[in-house]
Amino acid sequence: MLNLLLTLLFGGILGFIFNRLKVPGGFLIGSMIGAATLNIFLAAAYMPNQTKIIVQIIAGAFIGCIMEKSDVKRLPQIWKPALIMLIALLILNLTAGFLIYYTSPLDLATALMSVVPGGISDTPIIAVAMGADGPKVAVMQLARQILGIAVLPGLIYAWDQRIKKSHAPATRAAYTKKRQKSNTKSWQAFLCTLAVATIFGLLGNASGLPSATFVFPIISVLVLKLCFDFAYIPRWAKKIAQVLSGCYLGSTISSSNLLELRYLLLPLLIVIVGYTANCFLTGKLISRACGFTQKEAMLITTPAGASDMALIAADLGVENTDIIILQVVRAVVVMTVFPQIIGLILRFTQGGL
Repeated sequence: MLNLLLTLLFGGILGFIFNRLKVPGGFLIGSMIGAATLNIFLAAAYMPNQTKIIVQIIAGAFIGCIMEKSDVKRLPQIWKPALIMLIALLILNLTAGFLIYYTSPLDLATALMSVVPGGISDTPIIAVAMGADGPKVAVMQLARQILGIAVLPGLIYAWDQRIKKSHAPATRAAYTKKRQKSNTKSWQAFLCTLAVATIFGLLGNASGLPSATFVFPIISVLVLKLCFDFAYIPRWAKKIAQVLSGCYLGSTISSSNLLELRYLLLPLLIVIVGYTANCFLTGKLISRACGFTQKEAMLITTPAGASDMALIAADLGVENTDIIILQVVRAVVVMTVFPQIIGLILRFTQGGL
C-alpha cells in the first residue's frame, strides 16, 4: 500500500508540473517519468494490474462524450473527406507499423500501436492490454503529438505563404456554424455515464475481444449521449485517468528499458516522415476531391486533437467548423476501429507462426 501511495504521489506531482509546462499529454508523461524514476532508483513503484481496466473505462467514456448531435447531423455533408482521411490514416498506420517492425527490434504489436493516430493518453494503455510495450508506445505517441501541434502548423503556414498566388479557390463554402455542445454537466449524468461505461467495460473485458474494455464504453456512452443527452465526463476525471495510466506505465520501466529507448530513433523518424507526408499528400487529395482549400485540407489531416486544432486553425486564419468535426470523427473512429484491426492482424500473424 505504501508503494502504491508513493507511486501516485510522485507521478501526480510530476504530472501536474508537466501539465503546467504545457507538455502534450503532460499528466501522462509526467506521471510516467515520476513512477519510472521511483522504480529505477528505489524499486518502489507499484500499480495494481486492474489499473489498466479502470483507465480504459474512463478514457473510453470520455471519447464517447466528445461527439455531439450537431456533428452527426453534419456527417452527410462531410462523409467524403472523412472517408479519405480515415483510409489514408489506416494505410499509413499499417505501412509505417510494418516498416518499423522490419527495421527495428520492436515487436509487431508495439510497432503498429506506436503509429495509431489516437490520443496520447489512451493509446499506450490500450497497447499494454494488447501485449505491446506501453512506455515505448507513449514515447512514439508524444513525438506524433508534438509534430501535430508544434511542427506541422508551421509547415502548413510556410507552404501556404509560398504558393499563395497559385492557390485554387475553394469550391465549397466554409462551414462556420459553431458546434452545438450539450449543456448536460450534472453529477447525476456523470454517475450514470460512469456506471454505463463500467458495466460495458467489464463486459468487454470478459469478452476477450481486442481492446473491448475500451471500445465498449465508447459505444455505450455514445448511445447515451446521442440518444438521451445524458452523458458527461468532467475533465478532472480524464486527468486522473492520465495520472493512473502514466503511473502504471512508469511502474513497468526498469533501467534496461531506458537503454532500449535508443532503438526508437529510426521508428521516430518513420513516424515523423510518414505523418508529414500524409499531411501534404492526403491534404492535396482532399482539397481536389472535396473542394477544401489546401490549407483547410492539410489541417484536416494533421494528427492533433479537436481542441488543439480549433486553436491552431484560428491562429492560421482558417474558420471552418468541418475541420474540428472531422478531428472528432477521427478520434472516435480511430480509437474504436483501429485497435480491432491491429488485434486481427496480431491474431493472424501469431497463428501463422
